[in-house]
Amino acid sequence: MSKSIQLTQLLNQWQTGNKQALDDLTPMIYHELRQLANSQLQTNRSNSIHCTLLVNEAYIRLIDVENINYNDRNHFFSIAARIMRRVLVDNFRKNNADKRGNNATKLTFVDEEQEDIKHSIELDYLEEALIKLEKLDQRQADIVTMRFFGGLKSVEIAEILSVSTRTIRREWVMARMWLFKELK
Repeated sequence: MSKSIQLTQLLNQWQTGNKQALDDLTPMIYHELRQLANSQLQTNRSNSIHCTLLVNEAYIRLIDVENINYNDRNHFFSIAARIMRRVLVDNFRKNNADKRGNNATKLTFVDEEQEDIKHSIELDYLEEALIKLEKLDQRQADIVTMRFFGGLKSVEIAEILSVSTRTIRREWVMARMWLFKELK
């Protein structure tokens, strides 16, 4: 049985009240969350949050959510990306409340289609832009969140959103153009 199928089955069992499933699920989730957070923090060395703190906070928020039914592994990690986004933004705002504009945390992003091009964006401005984009096009905002904060590739996002990879790439180009215009 693949790890993805096993994780999905454990998520389903946990949601139906099986406490043992959560015990079995925890090491699997924690390991993958740690990889996700570590990857995110490696590209954004100016973050003042440590990987362990980011993972722990995301994990607590993920298992504390009672009204969400995780469909599968991909859905779970899509929500994890959103939660990590929230944790990073909250941490950034807390640490920079008195020094707005100084020592701003920059999010560095490498585009999978153009790996030689790196983009740096201030986290606070990105969050404001994402809130606006969510009002205009929720799917594009989800794609940006999963790419920036979840480190997911187009194929993985397409699977999560149940659309083609081509649709994700097209939506990503539009979202990226909108974001860069908005952030200038």
